[in-house]
Amino acid sequence: MAEPVADEQPKPRIPVEGHHRDVNGGWLRPAVFGAMDGLVSNFALMTGVVGGNVGNSAVILTGLAGLAAGACSMAAGEYTSVASQRELVEAEIEAERLELSRNPHGELAELAQLYVSRGVEPALAHEVARQLSADPDQTLEIHAREELGIDPHDLPSPLVAASSSFVCFALGALLPLLPYLLGATSLVPALVLSLIGLFVCGAVVARVTARAWWFSGLRQLLLGGAAAGVTYVLGLLIGGHVG
Repeated sequence: MAEPVADEQPKPRIPVEGHHRDVNGGWLRPAVFGAMDGLVSNFALMTGVVGGNVGNSAVILTGLAGLAAGACSMAAGEYTSVASQRELVEAEIEAERLELSRNPHGELAELAQLYVSRGVEPALAHEVARQLSADPDQTLEIHAREELGIDPHDLPSPLVAASSSFVCFALGALLPLLPYLLGATSLVPALVLSLIGLFVCGAVVARVTARAWWFSGLRQLLLGGAAAGVTYVLGLLIGGHVG
């Protein structure tokens, strides 16, 4: 008779790379919010002009100007913002590199103390810090992660952010303009297409915010619709006096 096999201990589950969403927003954030900004701003701009009772050619010209100006402005702003952030991070990494070369023992003690503060026994924390500090490149990466909360090998690219923002803003801004370019003579087709686009953009935002897709979509539809409504009323009130 076979002896009963002892119950095996459950094996620890090894975490899988990529389990979490990308929260750094290298290209996804400027792409999503660029498209949404383009749609909302150009839709509201064109609606305000329509409220001023102008011809279709003026509406199309306004939409094209809003698309070009907005896309360039968004790209320039995104590039400057991400480049400035990257330069600041690189300066901090360089400062950490210099400190590691000037005071390696102090930095090792600092890393060990960090592990102690997280519950590791002092002797073990010091040994872990010592082994991790054997490779200078690895040491810099660990200190950057632990002290600065950044990954030196995963810094956002200003060009990627600016390009994503430019292209997606232009695509979003094109949506309310498209019916007019195809021959529409009233605001209704642009209104319907823009409201659908607002809901879709809001639903896509749930990809980076963890909100329910229907909630994000409905929220963006209401906000974008309200912005267009305000500019339309302003166009009605001001258009007659300007004309």
